[in-house]
Amino acid sequence: MRVIFMGTPEFSVPVLDALVAAGHEIAAVYCQPPRPAGRGKKDRPTPVHARAEALGLEVRHPVSLKSPEEQARFAALQADVAVVVAYGLILPQPVLDAPVHGCLNIHASLLPRWRGAAPIHRAIMSGDAETGICIMQMEAGLDTGPVLLREAVEIGAEETTGALHDRLSAMGARLIVEALSRLEGLVPEPQPEEGVTYAQKIDKAEAAVNWTRDAGAISRQIRGLAPFPGAWTTLGGERIKLLGARVVPGQGAPGVALDDTFTIACGEGAVQVTRAQRAGKGAQEASTFLLGMPVPRGTRLGEG
Repeated sequence: MRVIFMGTPEFSVPVLDALVAAGHEIAAVYCQPPRPAGRGKKDRPTPVHARAEALGLEVRHPVSLKSPEEQARFAALQADVAVVVAYGLILPQPVLDAPVHGCLNIHASLLPRWRGAAPIHRAIMSGDAETGICIMQMEAGLDTGPVLLREAVEIGAEETTGALHDRLSAMGARLIVEALSRLEGLVPEPQPEEGVTYAQKIDKAEAAVNWTRDAGAISRQIRGLAPFPGAWTTLGGERIKLLGARVVPGQGAPGVALDDTFTIACGEGAVQVTRAQRAGKGAQEASTFLLGMPVPRGTRLGEG
């Protein structure tokens, strides 16, 4: 099929690769414009932009699709379908209507649960037992369209957003190829009105760990915000990111280390931090982190 691909972050790259590998013709790739990044604050292309250029594909990165001119450029591609995954711009109705088969979205949740910007983070932070991928026919509402294909996966007890992100990205790539191969025979299934939740964009204010919360909630916070923006606490006046955790037996004053292996008491129960990062340094497994910054029994986190 003749496909317009629309995506921006790393999550979208395996999908683009899968479409190319399946033999589809990529009419153009749309992504967010390059933005300043790094110490020099030079414009850096997005992961999809970089991958598309490496594949020799035409790249477009308009700041908006609202103008008649941009909509006409999009329609002129005469695509059979547009595949959209974490693109980051609202698609006006003329864009949604331009391809013969409309626009298909790869959404990383089991709709109608977790419509919106951060479905992977929210699924883990809320303690969901499972999540998945939906291939959805896009319409004007926010992730409200009928679903063509869906597949569920269990969320691991110690799984982070980063790990789940990679699993769902690969699943989305596989499912969209399947959806395009069966497109004529798929029956769109309207989303039920019950069970709708919204995955609000992650606010950095959510990242500070409050050790008076129960261990389950803190573990989900740490795992749900890893690797970005990263839950954090303070240790000896230094802010550190906590990027992995498990719930373990233990009880004590909230925020106090119960042993020398990064087990921290919570309001109820305890968590063992399994991965952490100091400012200006790389993320490390807890055993390595503790060699450079010990957290002996009785240490209080979250002060200063």
